[in-house]
Amino acid sequence: MRVLGLMSGTSHDGIDSAVVDWSASGDVLTGVVEHTGVTPYDPGLRAAVAAALPPNRTDMEEVCRLDTLIGRAFAAAAARCPAADLVCSHGQTLFHWVEDGRTRGTLQLGQAAWIAERLGVPVVSDLRARDVSAGGQGAPLVAAFDLLLLAGLPGRTGALNLGGIANLTVRGSGGSALAYDTGPASALMDAAVLAATGRPYDEDGRLAAAGKVCEPLLAELLAEPYYRRPAPKSTGRELFHLGYLDRFAAPYGLGPADLLATLAALTAETAGAQIRRHRLDTVVVSGGGTRNPVVMGMLRERAGTARLVPSDGLGVPSDAKEAVAFSFLGWLTAHGLPATVPGCTGAAGARVLGAVTPGRGPLRLPEPARRAPARLRLVPRAPGA
Repeated sequence: MRVLGLMSGTSHDGIDSAVVDWSASGDVLTGVVEHTGVTPYDPGLRAAVAAALPPNRTDMEEVCRLDTLIGRAFAAAAARCPAADLVCSHGQTLFHWVEDGRTRGTLQLGQAAWIAERLGVPVVSDLRARDVSAGGQGAPLVAAFDLLLLAGLPGRTGALNLGGIANLTVRGSGGSALAYDTGPASALMDAAVLAATGRPYDEDGRLAAAGKVCEPLLAELLAEPYYRRPAPKSTGRELFHLGYLDRFAAPYGLGPADLLATLAALTAETAGAQIRRHRLDTVVVSGGGTRNPVVMGMLRERAGTARLVPSDGLGVPSDAKEAVAFSFLGWLTAHGLPATVPGCTGAAGARVLGAVTPGRGPLRLPEPARRAPARLRLVPRAPGA
């Protein structure tokens, strides 16, 4: 079954896509990664998304407009991909409602009907809401994917994704599991670069490489109470936004280079501290943050004895990891299998995730799977295939 995964994360810079052809044999699910790509948001749409994100305020007219425009953008991105039997669309998170450490609601925009109408195939969407309704954090949902991907690796293993927010999945001994957001990855760095230069991100970490870490500011940022909260926990731009950063950084009057170096150290220290805490032997790393050599160099220094391995080595392109993961979540939903990992999100139990929007014809889904896969095998498409 070919499933197209679509994802736009907290960086809200574009739509990641991955078409994976899934086939089950025994307890192993094999995915042939046939396509990965990214479709940048139109600058006007990206600006509209940014204007609606916290701490900004918006109204219901704008929410309706964004739901439609993001849905159309996702449909256009999907139409550029190879044909699939099913689409699983994450949409764009506009708000993640967290109070006193508990997630009370979550909102992803990008109306799935636009995708279903354009492609004519069923679309799984709104996956996070079901986990939240069962008492979970709604994040990180990729834990179900990570745990199976890590299953064949020896020792204590983890998967770290460095998107706008960094999330860590830990596979412990005896099948125990834990997953949570460790803090900002590129969210604060991107906001600082955009405000200072107008560019969307620090390409190749050049600004950060030219700067020096401001240790007093770093210490203030590390005092954020979120880092001390127990898992399961999740966060986003509701907390880590430009206004939050300015509140701490403004008194120091740092130039862009020193500020970026300090924020790179914040990402590396908050993620590295959790890697050390769990005494991980191997960490599979993915996400746009892996392209920032300053962040990765600082992370290696702070990761203790853990070996950092790019997810590409396991058949998962680093830039498309979450799109591949949502393709997997769509496959699970289509086969009637739960994707919530209660120990990771805090949900009351395993749940089948998402709502299904039919395509143009009658809704036909596969027969429910008799058992869930115990291991994943990801392989790239053979050349010329």
